[in-house]
Amino acid sequence: MAIDCLVLGAGQEIGKSCVVVTINNKKIMFDCGMHMGCDDHNRYPDFSILSKSGDFDKTISCVIITHFHMDHVGALPYFTEVCGYNGPVYMSYPTKALSPLMLEDYRRIMVDRRGEEELFTSAHIATCMNKVIPLDLKQTIQVDQDLQIRAYYAGHVLGAVMVYAKVGDAAIVYTGDYNMTTDRHLGAAKIDRLQLDLLISESTYATTTRGSKYPREREFLQAVHKCVAGGGKALIPSFALGRAQELCMLLDDYWERMNIKVPIYFSSGLTIQANMYYKMLISWTSQNVKEKHVAHNPFDFKNVKDFDRSLIHAPGPCVLFATPGMLCAGFSLEVFKHWAPSPLNLVALPGYSVAGTVGHKLMSGKPTTVDLYNGTKVDVRCKIHQVAFSPHTDAKGIMDLTKFLSPKNVVLVHGEKPSMMSLKDKITSELDIPCFVPANGETVSVASTAFIKANASDMFLKSCSNPNFRFSNSSAQLRVTDQRTSDGVLVIEKSKKAKIVHQDEVSEALREEDHIVSLAYCCPVKVKGETDGVGLIKLLSKKISETVSYAEIHESETCLQVGSFKGSLCLKEECVHRRGISSCSEVKFLCCNWSVADLELGWEIINAMKQNL
Repeated sequence: MAIDCLVLGAGQEIGKSCVVVTINNKKIMFDCGMHMGCDDHNRYPDFSILSKSGDFDKTISCVIITHFHMDHVGALPYFTEVCGYNGPVYMSYPTKALSPLMLEDYRRIMVDRRGEEELFTSAHIATCMNKVIPLDLKQTIQVDQDLQIRAYYAGHVLGAVMVYAKVGDAAIVYTGDYNMTTDRHLGAAKIDRLQLDLLISESTYATTTRGSKYPREREFLQAVHKCVAGGGKALIPSFALGRAQELCMLLDDYWERMNIKVPIYFSSGLTIQANMYYKMLISWTSQNVKEKHVAHNPFDFKNVKDFDRSLIHAPGPCVLFATPGMLCAGFSLEVFKHWAPSPLNLVALPGYSVAGTVGHKLMSGKPTTVDLYNGTKVDVRCKIHQVAFSPHTDAKGIMDLTKFLSPKNVVLVHGEKPSMMSLKDKITSELDIPCFVPANGETVSVASTAFIKANASDMFLKSCSNPNFRFSNSSAQLRVTDQRTSDGVLVIEKSKKAKIVHQDEVSEALREEDHIVSLAYCCPVKVKGETDGVGLIKLLSKKISETVSYAEIHESETCLQVGSFKGSLCLKEECVHRRGISSCSEVKFLCCNWSVADLELGWEIINAMKQNL
């Protein structure tokens, strides 16, 4: 059997993660995201590949969402409520709680503010979330009689999980996005050592290896402090959940230590609402946060206030966290238009920005102007600072996880093609694991494991239990080892259970007479003098056919092949000498362990050769 991995999104790109894996006729959709940098039909995965008729209930066994980021959950309401999928949907408890907030925030920005076509409504979001079955960490869920799934802690954002899926003996892990190191508010990814046929891993930072986080934190704090000390405004475009909490914790602590009175603002009530969930779901955070939570909730920020739209043009310095991240739309982009022309101000981008977004354009160089979505241009005179606070693991983390799990195959998704190809070569060369980098719409097929339960005969078990002692002298000491081995044959009959029998029981098990072993042997012959080579071949062929019954002889002008004959043959060196042959150095022959019988073939051939050598 094979495991088929169809990539509908995040194939050689970052965005709209969606991978459909078929394991022994069970189809699992991992993530159902949208592309944040697209505003056309490429925004969603091409679901028509799965079913031309649109009957997805018969096609998909279940959908599993790894976390609440829009590039992993953004197309789910469209798939369930517009496309009509009504099968089971699984996600962690935090993801179920936070996904509707993210989806509604996105819908409000794209439809209410930008006037785009409404692909799903608020009612669609609510109905979709009612279908979700929540997962606990390490809880094994039996989706149906054959398919079971299990979630593992992935770090990255609150509630993010890796997913283990097994059908029969075939098993895979889909990582989603994950982080192999702890940060200020979340722990590192944790997973059991599993027997896997396939690992599907994100590869956002496939060629990046990060150093210590403390220099990066110091660099970020110094850039923001310098901006506000000079009277400027610092804009930090971020999604309401994840990096916003980490950076707020960092800034809040720094403001306390440095006694800075410049206000820090959140732009959205969504972030305030999200912080409430962080307080409720404290068990999903880092060990450091759990310990501090006993005395003080670290998400109760002393220096952070809610932001009013009228403050955009207010004089004086400030720090503003505005949603969404990447400057892809919404309030963060609106504030950017007003603040970008001033050289006093700062835009700090806290992580990766998808191609097509304004954030990506700013990170790609030092543009003096930027084209926005509606065709307007904005002068960019402010400082641009990229903050390396990505919640994704780096290249070392991907290699560490792959080495730990040691799967039979690896598929990389959610990355940029050049970096992915480099990591693929590294996995193949250093870990000796086949690695694939499929594009969107492509399918990778790998072999799946299948274990057979077999009974064992009494004779085979008895032979396994017999001692097989070996004696050796080592450093003047007698060493005794027991190397128990037994030759068994696996017998599988139609409609019967597999059985391992002793080699002496094979004939009885197959209800056949003793079988005949066939031997094929090709020997080069050098001819001296004027002897005709073709004549020698014919001479040897005739002699063999007269001596051996059942022989299969094939002649050519330069070669004689003999195969499939009955009998026992010994060409052991001691037998050669016992027969009075003084030297066989020019004769190449096959040495075997059969006992000497009445067959004189070996010596007839050798004697015939010696007369012509």
